[in-house]
Amino acid sequence: MPAQTLEVRANDVDFTCIEEGAGPLVLLLHGFPDTPQTWDAARPALAAAGFRAVSPFMRGYAPTGVPAAQDYDTDTLGKDALALIEALGERRAIVVGHDWGASAAFSAVGLDPSRIRLLVTIAIPHPASLRPNPVLLWKTRHFFSLRRKGAARWIRAGELAHVDELVQRWSPAWKVPPGETDAVKRAFREPGCLEAALGYYRALRFRPSSAQRRRVEVQAVAFAGETDIVPPSAYERARSRYAASYEIVRLPGGHFMHREHPERFVRELVRVCSAASA
Repeated sequence: MPAQTLEVRANDVDFTCIEEGAGPLVLLLHGFPDTPQTWDAARPALAAAGFRAVSPFMRGYAPTGVPAAQDYDTDTLGKDALALIEALGERRAIVVGHDWGASAAFSAVGLDPSRIRLLVTIAIPHPASLRPNPVLLWKTRHFFSLRRKGAARWIRAGELAHVDELVQRWSPAWKVPPGETDAVKRAFREPGCLEAALGYYRALRFRPSSAQRRRVEVQAVAFAGETDIVPPSAYERARSRYAASYEIVRLPGGHFMHREHPERFVRELVRVCSAASA
């Protein structure tokens, strides 16, 4: 089945999704600054391997609805993921998340592990395993700047150039192709979308939620970029947070490793999804 767009309502939000393939559901959750187009290499490969790959525009990202209540905390994002599985007509799914999508996935598995066949997280170690230090705080200074009042205004004033700056900072060795950030810039130009995306940062609490403090009770795979903000060693330190099988897949590249090295990433993603569904 070729890629198509579908609309579903989940957790009181109207989600627009890109869907490809048929078979066991793989829910692909994007991060910031990004859109479902980040999975353009993964979706057809998963479809060809016998999966139904669905990548939603996350809450607040146009054309998905922008909730008036400004609810963007991590557990609400996790509830979105669980509700999307149900809205897509499934009981369980493989959940794949990058960046904020990974945070949503960690909350989802903590809230209801019975709904998740396999947890795949990219570029984010288990939240309860992270310990702040001066180097990490400097590398993650965007957590402070992006939650400031007026952040959306100054990003717009710079014609969204800050989007490109962040992508390059987080994946420093990547020669970012022209047009790579066009999709997310297009979304951010829609009314309220940039404010919503920054709402994820404003809602962040520096102590993980109770759902995110729980040990992961399902099979899990973590993708770690060798030149990412958070080094692969942090994923090793997180092993105690996993009660079931836990695999670390190291890839070259930084925070956007799945886009820097799509062929290698897709090959590994299809492998771990296929193994979990065997």
